[in-house]
Amino acid sequence: MFRSLLMFVAAMALALPVAAESRIGVVDLRQALFSSNDAKSFSENMQKDFAGDEQKVREAQEAARSLKERLEKDGAMMNDSERNKLAGEFQEKVKEFNFLKQRLDTTVNQRKQAFLEEARPEVDAAVKELLEENDLDLILPSEAVVYVKPDMNLTPQLLEKLNR
Repeated sequence: MFRSLLMFVAAMALALPVAAESRIGVVDLRQALFSSNDAKSFSENMQKDFAGDEQKVREAQEAARSLKERLEKDGAMMNDSERNKLAGEFQEKVKEFNFLKQRLDTTVNQRKQAFLEEARPEVDAAVKELLEENDLDLILPSEAVVYVKPDMNLTPQLLEKLNR
């Protein structure tokens, strides 16, 4: 353990002079991509495409909530068969809601993933342009950085390139 730690420290000491000479930029890929015009258009299309499904999910949720409230409010005054019937209806609405919600979430996630995969070559090309235009050695994702000086944050420039 101590030996590997010592090797790590030695490697870092050797790398520090190289890192000091390197020019590094930082980008928030997620922010740039999801702020782009293509992403805004994609989001609008998604809202239109899934508005009906979202409405069905909300209706199932509201129906389940209504049945639950009725069961809690009136359940004590109902006979066993009425209470059981109402409880069964509630359980069926909960299952319907869960099914519809899971199906919608899965479909939306698949569409988002397809969008990301489709956008990947464009993002990669824009990042490469930034690297060359700014004469950088390295561009890091902002998630991997604790702090970055504003002049090293290239996210606005990346967004500009994505919106071309």
